[in-house]
Amino acid sequence: MNKNLTNSKDLTVAVDIGTTKVCAVAAVRNDYGKLEIIGYSTVFSDGVHKGIVKNIDRTVSAISQVIKNVEEQIGRKITKVNVSLSGQHVKSYHQQAIIPRQNPNIVISDTDVDSLINQMGNVALPAGDKIIEILPQEFSVDNEGGILDPRGMTGVRLEANFHLITSQHSTQQNLNRCIEMAGLTIGKTMLEPMASAEAVLTDEEKGAGIALVDIGGGTTDIAIFKDGLLRHTAIIPLGGNNITNDIKEGCEVLQPQAEKLKVRFGCALAQEINENRIITVQGIRGHEPRAVSEINLARIIQSRMEEILDFVGSEIRRTGYERKLIGGIVITGGGALLNHIRNLAAYRLGMSVRIGSPRESLAQGYHEEISSPMYATAIGLLLKGVPDMTPVANEVMVEDLQPDTSDTDAQNTIPYHEPDEAGDTDIFKDPKNWFDNLVNRATSWFTETKD
Repeated sequence: MNKNLTNSKDLTVAVDIGTTKVCAVAAVRNDYGKLEIIGYSTVFSDGVHKGIVKNIDRTVSAISQVIKNVEEQIGRKITKVNVSLSGQHVKSYHQQAIIPRQNPNIVISDTDVDSLINQMGNVALPAGDKIIEILPQEFSVDNEGGILDPRGMTGVRLEANFHLITSQHSTQQNLNRCIEMAGLTIGKTMLEPMASAEAVLTDEEKGAGIALVDIGGGTTDIAIFKDGLLRHTAIIPLGGNNITNDIKEGCEVLQPQAEKLKVRFGCALAQEINENRIITVQGIRGHEPRAVSEINLARIIQSRMEEILDFVGSEIRRTGYERKLIGGIVITGGGALLNHIRNLAAYRLGMSVRIGSPRESLAQGYHEEISSPMYATAIGLLLKGVPDMTPVANEVMVEDLQPDTSDTDAQNTIPYHEPDEAGDTDIFKDPKNWFDNLVNRATSWFTETKD
């Protein structure tokens, strides 16, 4: 173990709390922008069901154990973690905001954009729901749409489309309480499919149009990107556990045996299986071993997997992006490990499909297991969290002071520019960074207001 790494201030730890497992990954970013994994662990969990904490004590115990395992590997105390969020309680909405401008000769500024964001505070939500993400989609000036950055333009009417992500406040509080009871503080909270997208999708794919399908134990999460923006999110309350339960009932075996059958012999296409192969499963005490036909096992898995994929296809069609996804489908999560899942998904959805692995984000020397699709969410949390922890020099010459794009606080601070007569042209130097700043500003503003 590299001692310099373990003592580094930019250490970031991600905790993915799922239905079947709790995993923690610790990493730092190297000089080439890759993540150097210096510790990871996975423990069984049964305290969470479909993203909702059902048993506080069991969840806290799993979190404490997985953190302890990582601490022993890296040789230092962990106090802060990034956490993923998923479940049926998470919902998404599309909202529009409009402001009239009294003087069309004055260029549109950050103040006008903030006025649009402020309107999201008046959006009517179901009782108990709370906004966790405010994602600007695009702007319109005097009915001219498709504008990503309206600043510097003139007009009498400014509009914006927003994608809002909400969750039940009580559910999120229970998750936060589990983290705190484990002796930890929360750094970033991020929606699970958005975190997975950070790890397995490229900017090129997000621009072309792509749908991410994260098949977890309790839920299947969907995130649709187009023109570089998150356009839609959805969570389907079906996942790998449903397949395990079907195997348990169909093959008449115990739950742990059903899970082992799925992991070791699972196949999403029955036609790829030899009809004559038999799997022997140990019987319960006093009973003979049970013979399980491998093709019957595959038929059970395929049937449930087809149902999940049909829900995915229906959700994509409902959004209207079905024919706009040039990049096709990327499948990640534990469900992506099923043999021939790619072929079944391509046939069922009628699109090109690839398996999403976070391998590209990792530096050399990592354990092969960490590049599995089941770690995509954790790796995505690290990618968003590591820049936040990058140390900034305390003493800097005034003339050399520049915004640090690797630090979230720097991103959330809009530098002051002395405008000239023609307007501030510096705002167009990095439009992508401005858009990221806007997302951070919108979410932090609303969170602070509500809290």
